[in-house]
Amino acid sequence: MMVSKLPSVGTTIFTVMSELARQKGAINLSQGFPDFDAPAPLLDRVQHYLRSGHNQYAPMMGAPTLRRALAGKVKDCYGLSVDADREITVTSGATEALFCAVAAVVHAGDEVIVFDPVYDSYEPAITLQNATTIHLPLKGPDYLPDWQQVESAITSRTRAIMINTPHNPTGAVWSADDLKALDTLVQQHGLYVIADEVYEHIVFDGRRHESVCRYPGLYARSFVVSSLGKTYHVTGWKIGYCVAPPNLTLEFRRVHQFVTFTSITPVQLGLGDFLAEHPEHHRELGAFYQRKRDYFIRLLKGSRFRLKPSSGTYFQLLDYSTITDEFDADLAKRWTADVGVASIPLSVFYNVVPAQKLLRFCFAKHDSTLEQAAEKLCRL
Repeated sequence: MMVSKLPSVGTTIFTVMSELARQKGAINLSQGFPDFDAPAPLLDRVQHYLRSGHNQYAPMMGAPTLRRALAGKVKDCYGLSVDADREITVTSGATEALFCAVAAVVHAGDEVIVFDPVYDSYEPAITLQNATTIHLPLKGPDYLPDWQQVESAITSRTRAIMINTPHNPTGAVWSADDLKALDTLVQQHGLYVIADEVYEHIVFDGRRHESVCRYPGLYARSFVVSSLGKTYHVTGWKIGYCVAPPNLTLEFRRVHQFVTFTSITPVQLGLGDFLAEHPEHHRELGAFYQRKRDYFIRLLKGSRFRLKPSSGTYFQLLDYSTITDEFDADLAKRWTADVGVASIPLSVFYNVVPAQKLLRFCFAKHDSTLEQAAEKLCRL
């Protein structure tokens, strides 16, 4: 009889809700993907490479032109000079990069601290290393770390801390004080950091994304993971990357080369060209999505939902406590079928579910899609 290595893991909630939305013909504001396409010049560059003979393996660490463009972006955005050959690795999505980072430094018997609500890929990656996940709760409505609690949770077995800012699913954005507090603990206890920064360019209301790359001492012990799929509206391309100092990149690539080895060549080349030629895209992305957030909130003004505007990502939490006291996972499925709008329940991101009534909605959609969804939600 086979014994599962991940006995508590089922089909991810994103697959479940997207499939239910498809079956019921509902508006899908659950899984985080846009319903609009990539910039036309980016599609043109990929098409160019598809048709001009660039369809064989790219180097294991990623196409050189893309890695150089990413190094330029890191320098431009965060002031950190990185070696494109020794510190940047292109991956098949951020999920692969997160897995490889965990596998690179976490050993059997170690502990890894995560913050609930936590993205669902973190704990399985830790469990597969025969390590233990330590869940620390982020308290609403701000969902920011309690650093005294973090320090109290660190033991002799603590190997790493996994962080996510801007934060999925809450939309919280960490401050400079948060990164400084993290830096202090990392240096004191010799920890590693795995930083999920896939929404790095989607921050609102004049905030600044406090990347680990802004803090040289912290970066020296960190893997910084991001997503080109999120930035360029092409989640289906599954292209991410990891920035890490040379010693950590060496360990990261030892794992990466036997997970996916490399990612689709013409897409990498097209992204490298577009990133180098159109930096305005990522520089203006926060303003682009802030307009969508604000529009979605305005559309919901006449509803019975309560909300705090998201600080980042393209997700908005809605508090439904004045409408019903149903459990969020049950309600998300019922509303998908009965109301025609799919969302994600927050409870699936917790080890211990708090007493709250929240659903996550994706606003990375055409205005017309948001209008149709809001009309249905305002009837509740």
